Amino acid sequence: MVDEREVKQKVRPAQKKEISLEAFIFIIVFVAFFGVFAWKMGMVNAMNTLMNTAYKLLTDTVLYLTAVCVLMGAVSALLSEFGVVSLTNRILRPLMQPVYGLPGAASLGIVTTFLSDNPVILTLADDKYFRSFFKKYQFPALTNLGTSFGMGMIVCTFMLGLSTKSSGQSFALAVLVGLLGAVVGSIISTRMMLHFTKKVYGKDEDMEASGETSGIEKNMRPVRPGSVGNRLLDAILEGGASGVKMGVSIVPGVLIICTLVMMLTNGPGEGGAYTGAAYEGIGLLPWLADKLSFILKPLFGFSSPEAVGVPITALGAAGAAIGVAERLVEAGKAGAGDVAVFTAMCMCWSGYLSTHVSMMNSLHCEKLISKAIISHTVGGFLAGVAAHWLYVLLSMIA
Repeated sequence: MVDEREVKQKVRPAQKKEISLEAFIFIIVFVAFFGVFAWKMGMVNAMNTLMNTAYKLLTDTVLYLTAVCVLMGAVSALLSEFGVVSLTNRILRPLMQPVYGLPGAASLGIVTTFLSDNPVILTLADDKYFRSFFKKYQFPALTNLGTSFGMGMIVCTFMLGLSTKSSGQSFALAVLVGLLGAVVGSIISTRMMLHFTKKVYGKDEDMEASGETSGIEKNMRPVRPGSVGNRLLDAILEGGASGVKMGVSIVPGVLIICTLVMMLTNGPGEGGAYTGAAYEGIGLLPWLADKLSFILKPLFGFSSPEAVGVPITALGAAGAAIGVAERLVEAGKAGAGDVAVFTAMCMCWSGYLSTHVSMMNSLHCEKLISKAIISHTVGGFLAGVAAHWLYVLLSMIA
């Protein structure tokens, strides 16, 4: 017989005193935090920028990501239904396991996020058969792996195009080195995350078996019933529906986190005045980075202090960061070495502060959010360092 007291203890919510010191400390911190924006921008402008930035992110970023998630959700379901996931896992297991500590199927996450954006890996993770390849401790690390390659194709293509817009100098080597730097950062980030998750879940626990995957014989895989045509249509529709769910689930994280990061990163509008328009800010993060330039210069080899703004902006949005990189290259404040670092950090970080929270929530790993962010901060930082010194080494050889 089940002990009722034991059941009540399990469902009892966490509690604190009704009125405690925590409330007063929170009020002070909350007022001080937003007071900085009000002091710098003006209260009305700060509030307008807050709302306008969130709205712009919703219409320009979240809806785009949702559309991508729907399409890639359909593709992911097809890859699973017709055996590509199984084939990839079998072929790449000898590479992915020793390098990343993940099953071979995880390599599909690299491909899909490289071609689109970070949250797309959630559509793969939502597939029950795909999940069956993972141990429980490995599953949360998909966030770090996918984010490391998010928007990779866009970042690399854009950086290559910068050479034709500037002096005509080829950035092909710089972009290649940047891609290698992102790989280094992805390995570090994923391995660090696995170190944390092993302590939480242990090494032996499997992902929970579902109705679709339980009872499957060895060397067999589950498929949908019906003809090939029916399986095709069912996979597309179910995968697309999964993409809609993933797209909606990232809305809070992107709007809240990315809005704050952008307002802490960007400066005033055109003419140096605050108007309450979207994407204005107080420029606090670049100011802090400038104060630390004596450390950042030897690590990244930036040609100018302004170059620090690119990886700082990449914390919130890779698309905004490559726009900053373009302006620096056109102004002659960034060269090929800088582009290598930009490519590595824009790809590896790719707005992780704005997506990590929502991605971990979607994977039901909320308690590991801080660990995922710490791991990826270190991974992206070292991706930039690796790209800089790899480029220096290759330039000496060449």
